Amino acid sequence: MSTDTITQKLERENISLASFARRIYAFCIDEVLISILFMVIYWDKFAQVTTYEETVLLASALVFQMVVLKIIYQTFFTWYYGASIGKIMMKIICIDVDVLDKPNLAASLSRAAMRVFGEMSFYLGFVWAFGNSARQTWHDKLAKTVVVNVA
Repeated sequence: MSTDTITQKLERENISLASFARRIYAFCIDEVLISILFMVIYWDKFAQVTTYEETVLLASALVFQMVVLKIIYQTFFTWYYGASIGKIMMKIICIDVDVLDKPNLAASLSRAAMRVFGEMSFYLGFVWAFGNSARQTWHDKLAKTVVVNVA
């Protein structure tokens, strides 16, 4: 479905796209929450390090676990609520463009995995949203979703 078709469908249903500012705030909130959760989970390991070099080595060794945590967090909240905690706080939600409801588990998982890939690609996946009328990122395109205002 083209971005023009998506925006026409949303306008017809009186649904407004979430602003970039709200999406950025939601992203920041989620990153802080995930970081806190990560530190709580691995607190005992980080408490054992004494030097900067050991901290860097430990953080490098735990990159895979951080990626998995991000994917699980984003998948669960997008699938179950249609929004992460950051999106809930910003009163925005992720919807499937075909059914105009929260995405199913497969779409949520693919969206979360592509989101992490977009982050690791110097956030180019997020910048992509500035170039289309539906404000879709790489992960939105893959999962066929858009982020809209709740009210």
